[in-house]
Order: sequence, then C-alpha cells, then structure tokens
Amino acid sequence: MPPKIRELISRLKKAGFLDRGGKGSHRNFTHPNCSMPITLSGNPGDDAKPYQERQVQMAIKESRT
Repeated sequence: MPPKIRELISRLKKAGFLDRGGKGSHRNFTHPNCSMPITLSGNPGDDAKPYQERQVQMAIKESRT
C-alpha cells in the first residue's frame, strides 16, 4: 500500500524542508542544501504516486550532503 501524501510531507518537514505554500492542492518545499524545490500535488489523504516517493527520497538524500 503506497504512503499517503501527508506522510511524505511529514518526512520532508522532519528533514528540515520548509513549506513555501502553493496553489490548490500543490505544495512547494525548499531546503538550503537542495538545488531544486520539491512540489507535491494531491490532497493529504491521497495515495502518493511512485514518482513522488522517489522525488522525496532523493531530495532528503541530497539535503543531507
């Protein structure tokens, strides 16, 4: 079962990403050590898509370096 969007958001926040807001169901997250902002679309209760999971994992990994 895929994680929910709210779980990905909590992972990003724990890693130090800031929620820069967004329009509609989109949320933009930034981190000083990450080159590109991360955009998550979907409501918090929706299932996350596989590409969103990979994007979050790669962003958290990049922020730790």
